[in-house]
Amino acid sequence: MSQSLTGRTPKPKYDVVLVGGGIMSATLATLLHEFNPELEIAIFERLGRFAKESTAAWNNAGTGHSAFCELNYTPEKPDGSIDISKAESIAEQFEVSKQFWAYLIKKEYIRNPKDFINSCPHMSLVFGEKDAEYLKKRHEKMSGSVLFRGMEFSTDHEQLKEWIPLVMQKRNPSEVMAATKMDMGTDVNFGTLTRKMGRHLLEDSNVEVFLYHEVKDIDPKEDGTWEMKVKDRINNHKQEVEADFVFIGAGGYALPLLESSDIKESEGYGGFPVSGQWLVTRNQELVEKHQAKVYTQASVGAPPMSVPHLDLRIIDGEKSLLFGPFAGFSTKFLKEGSYLDLPESVNTKNLRSLFGAWWHNIPLTKYLIQQVAMNKAQRIQHLREFVKDAKEEDWELKVAGQRVQVIKKDEKEGGKLEFGTEVVVNKTGTIASLLGASPGASTAVYAMLNVLEKCFPEKLHGEWKEKLLEMVPSYGKKLADNPELTEEVRNYTKEKLQLEY
Repeated sequence: MSQSLTGRTPKPKYDVVLVGGGIMSATLATLLHEFNPELEIAIFERLGRFAKESTAAWNNAGTGHSAFCELNYTPEKPDGSIDISKAESIAEQFEVSKQFWAYLIKKEYIRNPKDFINSCPHMSLVFGEKDAEYLKKRHEKMSGSVLFRGMEFSTDHEQLKEWIPLVMQKRNPSEVMAATKMDMGTDVNFGTLTRKMGRHLLEDSNVEVFLYHEVKDIDPKEDGTWEMKVKDRINNHKQEVEADFVFIGAGGYALPLLESSDIKESEGYGGFPVSGQWLVTRNQELVEKHQAKVYTQASVGAPPMSVPHLDLRIIDGEKSLLFGPFAGFSTKFLKEGSYLDLPESVNTKNLRSLFGAWWHNIPLTKYLIQQVAMNKAQRIQHLREFVKDAKEEDWELKVAGQRVQVIKKDEKEGGKLEFGTEVVVNKTGTIASLLGASPGASTAVYAMLNVLEKCFPEKLHGEWKEKLLEMVPSYGKKLADNPELTEEVRNYTKEKLQLEY
């Protein structure tokens, strides 16, 4: 993307400014440009290339989150029944992403889908009678939904040896284990996908991309537009840029920028940074024995995003395995951020939220402290719950991306942790921001359509509707209630994205 470093300076005014060069901004810019190629759009990214923070391949697990394997999306209710409503919602959201990516392939805006998406079975694995019973009930309930049709269940060690030979090595035959398997799962390199979209925007659209440009402040103007202070980090030059509509997709830096805008909707939000680490092996002998993403239950006191999983990853054509995540801690809001990020984010409007969330989550604080204090040998010990004979020399420690856990105002508790992805929009729909982490990148298209629904409802349901249905044929329909459409959509995306299941 070197074209954007030719010393051009931004124009003083744009229709749309997108802050951050991750999957969210690239998706929103592509959508907007498809809807109206005449829009003047600028993307400002503080680093030297797209997708270097949360979107980068090693900074997330690469799971195409479809709720096939993530047990925290299917809680057991007090009466013993399984609630799959959140799982269905997330599965539908990922289908929206796949349709949009298939459209980009069809239009030849991007090519070679195997560079960024590959078939990879998604499995849930549990240990012990109680959890095996839960998984059996979950399988029965999910199998009744068209979105999870084809999910297999087994407690048979011989079957499990076929599915996950690496995990089953040296297992006691009497150990109670249960697993489900969905062959429709995917491994996604969101970094490569984002850079493909970025290249299309740069070369085949009038969207202007400015790398090494950081938006430092966003202020409302009397006429309802926005004024931003933008710093050119190469030439140490600052200028002001105006826009009618602003989207903040700056990962961990979204929160302070949102606060600088002074919109009422941002009040009370706080953020707590959590970093992650993976154990990674490129030993192909091990990789060949584990061709799936395998998720299990989170340990007691652990946040949902710390669910242990052993995953196949396919990055730049190379297969490896990762295990984790192990929580880490840094006061930075981005991997390439500042240690002052957390202290500088505290203000009178969010102090009560931050304190309330901390007070009501002391077990979580203890969990994080324990995780941070672990050495590599202790992490390998956790891995051995999955891989009995894991050898320390086969695995290296890799630091994942920074996540900023959203803390929201709560009347009762002062503040509470929000584990999902949150879209914050002002009442006039002229500024929007994305906060939060999982399921994140997988649901980028759904999240950005959500932004457009809140900010451009008349256009989305009016002059843009036809184009929208071309990009996302299932838009406005509930796949869970529509088996024929689900099959049609999945066959279309399977062909275009060259999936093999």
